[in-house]
Amino acid sequence: MTLTLTESAKFSITQLQRAVIETFAENSSVLDRIPFMPIDGNAYAYNEESALPGVEFRSVGSGYSESTGVVNQLFETLVILGGDADVDAFVARTRNIADVRAQQTRAKVKAAARTFDDTFFNGDVTKDPKSFDGLRKRLAGSQVLAADIPVVGNGTTDTHAFFDKLEALVDSVPGLDGSNGAIYTNSLVIGKIRAAARRVGGVEQIREDLTRKEITRWNGIPILDAGQDRAGADILAPTVNGSEMYAVRFGKTEEDRAVTGLTNGGVQADDLGQMKSKPAYRTRVEFYCGIGVFGGKAAARMTGVKNG
Repeated sequence: MTLTLTESAKFSITQLQRAVIETFAENSSVLDRIPFMPIDGNAYAYNEESALPGVEFRSVGSGYSESTGVVNQLFETLVILGGDADVDAFVARTRNIADVRAQQTRAKVKAAARTFDDTFFNGDVTKDPKSFDGLRKRLAGSQVLAADIPVVGNGTTDTHAFFDKLEALVDSVPGLDGSNGAIYTNSLVIGKIRAAARRVGGVEQIREDLTRKEITRWNGIPILDAGQDRAGADILAPTVNGSEMYAVRFGKTEEDRAVTGLTNGGVQADDLGQMKSKPAYRTRVEFYCGIGVFGGKAAARMTGVKNG
């Protein structure tokens, strides 16, 4: 059964696992909504249609020229994301052990959630073979648009031109709406979009039913901050050349032709108790995960969004 982490928390076996899953979702604007499809083994193979077969008109009594389509077989491999949260036995005995261990576990999960989000957009297996390729590396051709325009600018023609570009970004991901995806950027751009909306409308602040988080929404589509990495730097950081925006449609299966999370076993959280190798109590968090971009128009990227 394909579920988001928020949904899967309801089926957790232990209170620890549920708390860890909920912390993942609370600290990520991707993990709080992307569905994860369970798979067997450590990889998922699928076929991508790269060329359609030929067809033709024929006359009565004649035959057809044989023609078959071209299908490429692709693989998505699961990666292992996680870590150990240790609490020294002295700290455990001199303070409330439950509180200290919960605090350390939350910090570990928060770091893991930020790492997943950073990899979701910026991942590159040539730089980290243990991770997975993110959307920046996967998207190419017509799925990469150039804006080269400020969000607000002169407050009139520039603002309208920006929202035209934003419309083009969304149009590059057919079927994207507020129920199945989002637009991602950084907090600076989101603030500029809210400022622009005071002039042209179309943007609202709501508490989202799905996640119960306060978000910005444009034409019903969430515009979300991709957040920060473990070092506190913006994952989609503004540069002198402008900012990036991603439009992403999420799906539950390969047939949805969308961006889908992959997992075997979901988020695992284990209390390993006191270690024999050192005087410390250990909690281990692991997530066997990956993503599949199952359609050529499952996501799109826009560059050069001026930060003004």
